[in-house]
Amino acid sequence: MIKVLVVDDSAIVRKVLTEEISRYTDIQVVGSAVDPYAARDKIVKLVPDVITLDIEMPRMDGLTFLRKLMKYHPMPVIVVSSLTQEGSEEAIQALELGAVDVIAKPGSIYSTPNDMRQLVRSIRASASAQIKKMPESSELSSIAKNTAHYSLHTTHKVVAIGASTGGTKAIESVLTGLPVTTPGTVIVQHMPEFFTAAFAKRLDGICEMQVREARDNDAVVPGVALLAPGNYHMLLQRSGARYLVKIKEGPRVHYQRPAVDVLFQSVARNAGRNALGVLLTGMGADGAKGMLDMRNAGAHTIAQDEQSCVVFGMPKEAIKLGAADEIIPLQNISGEILNSLQIKESGKKDNSYCSTT
Repeated sequence: MIKVLVVDDSAIVRKVLTEEISRYTDIQVVGSAVDPYAARDKIVKLVPDVITLDIEMPRMDGLTFLRKLMKYHPMPVIVVSSLTQEGSEEAIQALELGAVDVIAKPGSIYSTPNDMRQLVRSIRASASAQIKKMPESSELSSIAKNTAHYSLHTTHKVVAIGASTGGTKAIESVLTGLPVTTPGTVIVQHMPEFFTAAFAKRLDGICEMQVREARDNDAVVPGVALLAPGNYHMLLQRSGARYLVKIKEGPRVHYQRPAVDVLFQSVARNAGRNALGVLLTGMGADGAKGMLDMRNAGAHTIAQDEQSCVVFGMPKEAIKLGAADEIIPLQNISGEILNSLQIKESGKKDNSYCSTT
């Protein structure tokens, strides 16, 4: 039985979350709290497995509470936030502080029955998540890689990345390790509508590559990473000698939109051996079959290993299918991308990789 503590200053939201979550026999809401001070006491008393956390609360805001919690008592936290520009930016901050997921708050004009089902799936995945103490900012800055000495000698490649629970930090780790000369990159991160724009903006401020939320018919070009917008699928298409993305609606795949499988399968069809696929931490099986399609089409494929995953779901399923050429820790993935794409140090050009398709 998974024990959940609901933290929200709204009595209505606490009631709705408690009633809806309690419909599932494997989850028990052991208590609720109106603010972080009450939550602190109930964490000690009730020992929950997962916390759902509002950000806008009296006496202490959710971000301040989350920062303290991850420093002194790390545990799985799911942020339940309003789908507004301000709310999405705060939710991205929460993910940076160690929250494992963000879900639309019930009662929002954008919330749907699927949001509640997504919350339940997230609770189940978060209960087994590997939550580590967040490093100090000085430690984080020392992790950043200097990629200025790398240059790219292939221009026709495509990098495709998929992630879910715990993926925001994993994607950040990968992208900050890549130089501006990296081939065009397409990314699916399971995230609600409106949150992806804030996430892309955050990444754009810390990466050498330009990172932005994808638009329909955007060209896939070196030095640019395109993030699938929330609530829309993203596909790779080829037009002559260049690649572009298509943004579209459509049924959810693995309960997700955007879905990693939709992207990866389109990459397999249209880029084949010119692609490289990376599947990062996340719950469920999204991306596993698509990665197998990519590998069968000649692409090089990388799965994050269990020890460095927050949730070893999606990579595990890909590994079981035999879809991964490499299974490596998160901190080594950027280096493996550089190696497999034949990105050499400046002045060490490998002419065998200068041709185009």
